Formats: sequence, C-alpha cells, structure tokens
Amino acid sequence: MALTLDDVRKVARLAQLELNASEEAQTLTHLDNIFKLIDHMGSVDTTGVAPLNHPISMIQEVSQRLREDKVTEDNHRDANMANAPQKSDGLFLVPKVIE
Repeated sequence: MALTLDDVRKVARLAQLELNASEEAQTLTHLDNIFKLIDHMGSVDTTGVAPLNHPISMIQEVSQRLREDKVTEDNHRDANMANAPQKSDGLFLVPKVIE
C-alpha cells in the first residue's frame, strides 16, 4: 500500500497536527518505511515456529519476572477529576475530533 502526501495531510488534519511541507515529506518517508517493514515481517515463513511468551529472553540472558496481577494503588478518580474542565458521570468530556 503506497501512501501519498494527501494521505499524510488527511491523517495530520484528523490528528490536529500542523505539518509544513518538509515535515509532510519526512512523515511520508517514515510511514512508507514502516509499511515496508510490516510487509517484510508478514512475508517471513513462521511455519513450525512456536510463539514466545518472552522474546527478549531469546537474545539476552534475562529472566522475565512477572508481578502478581493485583491492585497496588487506591482509586484516585475524584482527585484526578478535580481539575477537569468538563466531566460527566466520572468521565472526562472532550471536544469531538473525528468527523
């Protein structure tokens, strides 16, 4: 899938980013490289390769220690919501940004 500068401009507009011509071109190059990498990764034959739970241990002598999945902090919703300019039912209200 080849992107165009129009695609970059559309995404920038949706993300409410202001990019100059140089930044648009640079972003297009970066995105093209990312999509090429994704295509390359998708073309690799992984038949018979077992999934890894912790791939980093394959390249480093590191054992991954997982913490127990339990609540470690209290709920600070009221304190976090105190400075919100707009809120409703414990949720932040934000302007609509996607058409």
